Amino acid sequence: MNIVLLSGSTVGSKTSTAMKYLQSEINQLESEHQVQFFDLKELDLSFSDGRNYLDYSGDTLTLTTALMQADIIFIGFPVFQASIPGTLKNVFDLLPVNAFRDKVVGIIATAGSAKHYLIPETQLKPILGYMKAHIMQTYVFIEERDFSQGTIVNDDILFRLNALTTSTLRVAKVYAQVLEEENNQYDF
Repeated sequence: MNIVLLSGSTVGSKTSTAMKYLQSEINQLESEHQVQFFDLKELDLSFSDGRNYLDYSGDTLTLTTALMQADIIFIGFPVFQASIPGTLKNVFDLLPVNAFRDKVVGIIATAGSAKHYLIPETQLKPILGYMKAHIMQTYVFIEERDFSQGTIVNDDILFRLNALTTSTLRVAKVYAQVLEEENNQYDF
């Protein structure tokens, strides 16, 4: 399976730290999968102007193509002003409406306080649902206090990241089997 991890902000380090931990967990569990990690801090993305995603070039084309070809997507983002970062919203705007059809999506959110724990529910899940994603019901919410010196120090967060990884891979595997069974019903 193709797995894409997207750290959805151009500033800060906590989301990237969480996503890198998730990447190492995936690599330990499933070494046969192709895993790609994209950090928006390291990419030079075009601003969406309504073109087809294939009409862009450079980092924009690389990222959007990887997302379109992925079977599993993990999206990590920090909460800014009680919402998702504009840079992450731009990524969604670069893609077609059905971009996440038949893809399983897991979510990780970082924030300065517990006050924003529902932002994934109210801001991100509706977008992903509109784009036809199969969204994992639970997500991992990580507060500022769960980090220290560039690492996650809360064992409960590490446990929940491991559980998100395992359950997302499991759901994607079952979903792939269902799709294969459906496709095998046809003779062409």
